[in-house]
Amino acid sequence: MAKETYIPCLLKLFRQYGYDGATLSKISIATGLGKASLYHHFPGGKDDMVKSVLDYLQQWLLTYILPSLRQQGDCQDKLRLMGDRLLELYEGGEQPCLFAILLLGSTRDLFHDQVKALFLVWIEEMTKVFMETGIDELLAKEKAEDIAISIQGSLILSQALDSSFPFQRVIKQLSI
Repeated sequence: MAKETYIPCLLKLFRQYGYDGATLSKISIATGLGKASLYHHFPGGKDDMVKSVLDYLQQWLLTYILPSLRQQGDCQDKLRLMGDRLLELYEGGEQPCLFAILLLGSTRDLFHDQVKALFLVWIEEMTKVFMETGIDELLAKEKAEDIAISIQGSLILSQALDSSFPFQRVIKQLSI
């Protein structure tokens, strides 16, 4: 099988255990691949696996999130569609954000640039949506950042409370 087959499993593992906790033994058991096969697909080891997962998330952003913000129509509808896509990605708030896990752990320096780039693209597209309503660029960017802060914070709170309701509430309240 192609290495792309294993990416959703790796995403789940890194979300659950973080970089350090997702040992090669756990990865091997979850994927059904022996260590030699893991290194065949991911020659750089866990760093390569996380990079592949981040590439997958980048593609997900490009395929689902950005088009929802670039479509024709009402800004509110664009934000609602983005929210629907985020509900899918985070399984209604049941799954934590891998970006937070990577940036707050020992791997911050390894993956910071790639995570930062993903956030910048997302915030830029939300900024454009707000500017379409006539809001000036600085305020539009602040509103976009506030949405990113709310979403990311709600994912953390949802994990802390063992409840997806904070995330779902934030998604429902997306507005201009």
